[in-house]
Amino acid sequence: MSTPSPPDIVVIEDDSIMREALTDWLEAAGYGVRNAVDGCAGLEAVRCAEPALVVTDMHMPRTDGWGVIAELRRRHPAVPVIAISGHVSAGRGVDIDATLALGASRVLVKPFKRVELLLAVADLLRG
Repeated sequence: MSTPSPPDIVVIEDDSIMREALTDWLEAAGYGVRNAVDGCAGLEAVRCAEPALVVTDMHMPRTDGWGVIAELRRRHPAVPVIAISGHVSAGRGVDIDATLALGASRVLVKPFKRVELLLAVADLLRG
């Protein structure tokens, strides 16, 4: 009898240091991870991987996080999405309520701790 593989998570983040940190944290927790450097590549990774969860940055070149979330809600409505951003402020940057209304399952504000990410992932994967 084979052991079930860990849920695949797609991480979409244009900053290589942050992308590597997210990947390391998730892999160390036992998850399978696929990376993408921008929203276009991320949507292609989702199409190929059919992940259990997506983590996406909101400010990226080509397709930004809002575009990613909107497309995921159209094509993969059941896949939970964690939106991440370091640009959260009143009147500028990411509006958390609007991001949640668009379809993000959670919003994490950078810098966040590894435990915050892992708790959000575990909670969303539990359903």
